This record gives sequence, structure tokens and C-alpha cells, in this order.
Amino acid sequence: MCSAKLREFLDKNQIKYVLITHSTAYTAQEIAAVVHIKGKELAKSVIVKLDDVMAMAVLPASLHIDLAQLRAATGAKAIALASEPEFKSKFPDCETGAMPPFGNLYGLAVYADQSLAADKEIAFNAGSHNELIRLPFADFERLAKPTMLKFATGSGTAAAG
Repeated sequence: MCSAKLREFLDKNQIKYVLITHSTAYTAQEIAAVVHIKGKELAKSVIVKLDDVMAMAVLPASLHIDLAQLRAATGAKAIALASEPEFKSKFPDCETGAMPPFGNLYGLAVYADQSLAADKEIAFNAGSHNELIRLPFADFERLAKPTMLKFATGSGTAAAG
């Protein structure tokens, strides 16, 4: 079920969006395949700890997060991926791992990779493993107020910094 907090936020701000229901899928690439969306148009949310403070990094599903690059871009001394038990309680209305890229609704700073701005629209988990929301990137940027940085890479896995 779509996060009520997210839906109310979008509706209150009069954002036009499409809610896409799909069969249950857990990884961003699996979701992209199920709904026939290019991986670069599907945004995934990764919870990181910057100097032990949780934040949300948003990047295309087709790319990987470069932790060293994100750490350098944010000026943090230390960075690590947050574990599910560490961040699960921050998103009480979302299934674990299906958080929408609006960390600002949950008290988290949002960092988005610059490559997301290349597409007019983005799609993302709506708080569950079987629903996506698609909306204009400009609306996401206006409402989530992400800090736009370069931290995604096309190959390899998450690199520690």
C-alpha cells in the first residue's frame, strides 16, 4: 500500500503523479523489469550514515553508489551503509527497503545523483514492494529539496570510503 504520508504530501502540493501497481518485487532492477521502465528512470533510495547521521542517497536503479565519492562530496569524515535494523523504524509506514526518495518526510537529508535530472520523469517505490509512483523530476526536486551531487557509478559495487 502506498505510503499515506507520501500520498498526502503529494496531494497537498497538487502534484500530478501516476501510481503503478505491479507484482511483488524487491530489487530496483527487478522492479524496473516488471514494470518495463529503464533502470536509469527508476530511482532507488539507499540509507547511509554520514558521520553517524542517517541520510538518504537517491540514484538510478541501474547504477551503484560510490560511497567514497558521496563522502567527499558531502564533506563527511566517515560514511557507511545503514543496516535495515538501523533505519527500519524511521519509515514506519513503509515496507523495509521500499522507502520513497522523500527522506525529508522522515527527517533525513536527501542527496540525489545528478544523473537523475537527465530524465523528465522518475519512478520510485511508493512505500511498498508492489507500488511505484511516477512523476516529473522537477516536482521531485522541488518537494524533496535534494542536494544534487555526483556519486553514482555504472560498474562495481558500493565502495567504502
